Formats: sequence, C-alpha cells, structure tokens
Amino acid sequence: MSSFVTEVLASSGKLQKEDLSSKISKMSRKIEDTKEEVCDMMNKRYREFLPNLQASEDLMVQVDDLSIEMGSLKSFIETEVRINMHEAVAEYATLKQQLEKNTVVIAMLGHLKEFHNSMEEYSKALQEKKYVDAANQLEKVRIRLESLKDWNASQLPLLSALGAELTVQRENLVYHLGEEWKRLVVWKLPPSTEPAGVASFLKVELFLSQSSMKDSGPEPPAVLCSVLQAMAIQRDPQHKIKLFSQVLLKYMLKPVVLHPSLVVKVMEQPGKGVAITFESMKDCKEERVSPSQVYIKILLVLKTLHSLLLDISIGDKKLSAILGELIWEELSRCIINECLPQSIPTKSSQLEQYDTVIKETEEFEKSLKEMGYLLGDSTDLLKYARNVNCHFASKKCKDVIVAARKLMTSKIHNTVKITPECRLRLPKLPAPDKSVRAKQESSPKERAIATESAGQLSSWSQCLPACRISEWVQQLMELAVNTLYEAVGSSTQCAVQLFFTVRNIFQLFQDVVPTYHKENLLKFPHLAAIQHNNCMYLAHHLLTLGHYFRAHLPQPLNQGMATFVDMVPGFRKLGAQCFLNQMNVQRAELLERLSTAHNFCNLDEEDNYMSASKAVRQVTHQLKQLGTVWQDVLPVSIYCKAMGNLLNTAVTEMIAKIMTLEDISSEDGEHLHTLCQAVIEDGPLVFTPLAEEHKNKKFEEEVPLYVKKWDTFKELDIVLRANLQEIVDRWADGKGPLALAFTCVEMKSLIRALFQNTERRAAALTKIK
Repeated sequence: MSSFVTEVLASSGKLQKEDLSSKISKMSRKIEDTKEEVCDMMNKRYREFLPNLQASEDLMVQVDDLSIEMGSLKSFIETEVRINMHEAVAEYATLKQQLEKNTVVIAMLGHLKEFHNSMEEYSKALQEKKYVDAANQLEKVRIRLESLKDWNASQLPLLSALGAELTVQRENLVYHLGEEWKRLVVWKLPPSTEPAGVASFLKVELFLSQSSMKDSGPEPPAVLCSVLQAMAIQRDPQHKIKLFSQVLLKYMLKPVVLHPSLVVKVMEQPGKGVAITFESMKDCKEERVSPSQVYIKILLVLKTLHSLLLDISIGDKKLSAILGELIWEELSRCIINECLPQSIPTKSSQLEQYDTVIKETEEFEKSLKEMGYLLGDSTDLLKYARNVNCHFASKKCKDVIVAARKLMTSKIHNTVKITPECRLRLPKLPAPDKSVRAKQESSPKERAIATESAGQLSSWSQCLPACRISEWVQQLMELAVNTLYEAVGSSTQCAVQLFFTVRNIFQLFQDVVPTYHKENLLKFPHLAAIQHNNCMYLAHHLLTLGHYFRAHLPQPLNQGMATFVDMVPGFRKLGAQCFLNQMNVQRAELLERLSTAHNFCNLDEEDNYMSASKAVRQVTHQLKQLGTVWQDVLPVSIYCKAMGNLLNTAVTEMIAKIMTLEDISSEDGEHLHTLCQAVIEDGPLVFTPLAEEHKNKKFEEEVPLYVKKWDTFKELDIVLRANLQEIVDRWADGKGPLALAFTCVEMKSLIRALFQNTERRAAALTKIK
C-alpha cells in the first residue's frame, strides 16, 4: 500500500514537472515572439519612423499579460523548488536559469514600454507648454535608456536609435526653452564697434515681456517659472543666467558706477511688459558718482528684475541667489575701485562725515540680502567701507606722493626770496599729554639743550641767510607740514603711515631731483645755485620739524621716532655736491680760456698779445656773468667764497704761467702789467655788494680773504714794472711784502727773467735771501 502511494506521488510530481517544463517552454516561445514584435515595432517607430499606433498598443497589452503570467509562474516555481530542493536541484537549476533569462527579457521589454510611454507623455507636455512635465519625462527616458544599455549586444542598433531620438528631443526642448527665454527677456544693445561711453549706453534697453503668445497658454510668470525649472532639470539654467549676468554687468550695472550722468528709468507698458533704460542728466558736472547714488541706481535695476524675473526657486535655491553669485564679486570690485575711493575724505577732520557712506553701504547690502542676491554675513564691499581710516591714510599718502613728485619735476628757476625774518608756517597744535611732556622734559639731553638755547644762543642763530629758493620747494615743505598735521590726533596706524610718507617725500627729493634735472644743473650755473639753496633750506627745517610735532603724535612716534635729523647730512651733501660740480665746470672753463693766451710769452708780437688780452677779457667777463646770476641767489658768504675761489683759480694760473717765463723783455713786461692790471681792476667788482645790502666801501680790502693768491698777484704786477732797487726794497731782507708773496728761488728766477745779466742784477740777487 505504501509503495503504491509512493509511486502515485512520484508519478504526480513527475507529471507536474513535465507540465511545468512544457509551460516554461511555451512561455519562452511566447516571450521570444513578443520580443521580436516589440523590437520590430520600436525599430519602425524610432529608427524607421513608421506610424503603427494600434499595433504598438496591442503589443503593450501583450507584454503586460506576459508579465502577469510570468510572475505567477515564477512564484509557483520558487515554491516548488523549495519543496523539492532535495530531489531535483540540477533539474530546477536549469529551469530557473531559463526563467531568469526570460525575466531579464521581460524587464528589458518593460523598459522599452516605459521609454515609449515617457516619450509619448513628453511630446504631449511639450505641445501643451508644460515644460516642467516635459523635462521630467525626458529625464525618465534618459534613465530608461541607461537601463537598456545592459541588453544583449545584438540589440545595439536599436539602442543607438533610441539614444539618437533622446538627443534630438532634448535639443528640441532646449530650443523651445530658449525661444521662450528670448521672448520674455529682450536686450537692445549698441553696436559692438561703437566706443563705450554715455552716448552708447543710452541705447541700452532691457525689456521684460508680460504678454502671452497668440495661442492659449499659461501667463508669462508661469511660463517663465516652468522655463527656468525645466532648464534646471536639464542642467541648463546656469548657462542662460551666466550670459544674462555678463550682459547685465557690462551694459547696465557697471555704467551706473562709472558714469554719474546716467539715470536708470523703469517704464511699464500696460499689457506688454517693463523696460529698463538709461537717461542722461545734461546738467551733471560731477566726475565721480557718489556711493549713495550708485546704490540707488543698482537697487532700482535689481528690484525690478527680482519682482518680474528672479523671484523663483529652482530646487532649494532662488534664481536671485544664482545671479548674485555670478555678478556680486565683479560688481563689488567695480564699486570698490571706481566709487568708494573717491568718497574717502582727504582731511582727517572729514572722517566723521564718512559714517553716512558706511550706513548707506550697510543698507545697500541689507536690501540685497532681503531679495536673496547675497547670502553671506560680511562682504568685501562693507569691509572696505568700514576700514576707512586705513584707506584714508593710503589715499592721503598716495595723493601726497603724487603732489610731491609733480612739484619736484616742475621748473627750478621760479624762485622766491628767503630772508632771515622768514618763518615756516606751522599750524597751532594742541597741548601734548602730560605724560609725554613729562617724559620729554625728563631727558637730560633735552634739558641741557633747552638751557643752553635759552641762555646763550642768539635769536638769529636758527635763521637762514638771505637767498633764493625754488618756489615749489617752499610748497613742498608746506605739504610736508600739512601731512604731519593730519597725523596729529589720528589713529596709530594712520599717524605712522602719514609720518613715514613725509620721510618718503624727502627721500624722493634726493632720488628724483638730481636725476630729473641732471643736465640743467650742470649746464646752467643759476640752477645749480638754486638747487644748492633748496637742499640747504630743507636741511635747515628738517632739524626742527620732527621736534615740533613729536609730542602731539601717538606712540611710538612721540617716544623719539618722529625725527628727520638723520636726513640732514644727506641734504647738505646733496646741495654741496651739486654746487661743487658746477664750480668744477666753471673752473675748467676758466682754465680753458687762459690756455689760449700762449703762456703769455712773446707778447711783443701783436698776435700773441691779442690772444692773451682776449683770454683775460673772457675770464673777467665769465666772472662778471657768474656774479650777475649768483649774487642775488646765493647767501653772501657762499657767494663770496665761490667767486673768490674762481678768481683765485684765474690769478693762480696767470701767476704760474708768468713765473715760468725765462726771458721777459721790457715791452713784454709792460704788456703783462697791462693784463694783470685789467684783472686787478675788474676782479674785485664781482664782490661789490647789492644795492639792498649794506654797502661796504672797503670791500676791495676783503678780496684777499676769499682770493688766497690775490696779494701775490698784486706783488707780481708791481714787480713787472719795478726796477732792481724797488724790488730789493720791497724784499726788505725777507721781511717785506714781496717776501711774503714769493719764495727766494721764485724771486731770483723772476729777476733773471726781467733784467739782463749785469753787476747790479748780481748785487740785487745777493740781497734776495
């Protein structure tokens, strides 16, 4: 009985297996047939473009029925396999493998079905201008196509056709979105060949359309929202907004920063849209627009865009935020470079007025944050506005250096007269802090200097002698004083920056003036004298300039750093070297002129005498010319030393040439005497005092103080016409004036040249000892 039951069960299971196997085989055939029909239909639809709507719908129904039947069969097999796992693992594995293969085919057919359905929905949504739905359906198509890429390689032609169809439809959607964008946002721009200026920007117009298309459709705001959201789904809005931001910056936002005469106009056209254009203020004379005006104009443009165009969220981000990220960095940099620096005051007393600019900047950024253009807490624009002290110092220093350089490159010969009564105009300063005053008074060196100056120094000890300096040097000194005055009461950073800017002014003088005016300083003695005075004038005031302001400056300047004394030697050396170079030039010219005198020999010949006479006249003329250009410029002491030095050069050269003559005839002696007498008469005239100076009737007596060889030259002139007895008398056994001018050897050589060899000459020579 048991064996019979076993056989019955076994035969029953076998029958079920046989029945199951036949079902799977039949279903496999159905699936293959269905796959062939679906692939054929898809090829006709997307590759061969043959319309076959009813057949495709029947195939879709057939695919759905097969999917249901396949699901029930799969469930039955899995249950049966689990019950009879221990009996027929190998047989069921084969069946399951066949089933999985069929399952993959069914899944691929399902993807093809979804691809087709999504494409149909996309086409319908695009026709109805439901751009968001169309973009979503196209995204589903892309996902289905990605899933189909795992299919058998034999179906690659079909996949290629589907991919091509997806590309075509995506470009079609992008085109429609672009056309809608062009209709809603219209730019009118000047020709690219036209130069940028107020006239060209008056042709700029941004028109935001509010009119719908002729056919029925959603209103423009809804269309714009769907257009931008569809662009976001297709990963395209950044491109459109980026191009829009570039045009907006170039033709609308930057021009209002750069051109104060431009006025933004927003004109609403009922039923059509809103236009943003520019107008020009004819009476505008401002070179730079104020920050408040810039902020008002920019906000007017951005508020209009926000209300009509940008108040839309794309995903988790507003469109205004996207535009803000694209334009803010460049826009804020333009405002910082072109607008805010012009509003920074040039005087420290005006810094409090700058608070209004800071508040306006804060309100400007607050408005941008409310509209979503800005997301950060602090920006470079507000930081720049708040850091006004640093910018004030930087601007002030830059302006000071530019002004100083402009002065230094101006003409040197425009001069002003400096007298001992002249004083540098110094501003009245507040009383220094008690602590600073006490610290300064506690310095032993300060007290010693103060005591000495109070008790013994004359009131004229710190005065400059009368002279002429360049007018711009006086202005340069006033510029330095005013800059130091700005540092008084300023912050430490600002004061330090301003103080060292003043030092840079004087350092710039030492570098620029000798280089820029180099040729003129060597060519024109008048300018060299003025430059000498300029340097001495600056050196004179640098001695006390730092001391005057030091107590009123913040730390560490008031502790001894605020000084210019270290620069004084450099200025003195610069002035002295400039004038010394000119002296060398003049000295060389004197010697060159005397070189044409043929060493003063053979003057009995007319040509030689004429050459020598001409050379002497040129020397005296040169000295007179120098006296004319220097006497009213140089201080009296410097002038006398300079002219004495040059005159001494001339007479020394003449003495040397005459002393080298071995034979001087009586006629030559007369000619030499005439030449020397011309120098003796004309030379002292260069020391004649000016009319406004105290006349010194005995100025000729002071000539030997500045001309070392003057007495020697005069003695030589006497000897040229004297007889032997007069020479011996003036020698006076080595105690006379002649002995003070010449040595024994020189005197004997001169006697031998002047007199013939006689007993009287021999007697005279014996007395010269």
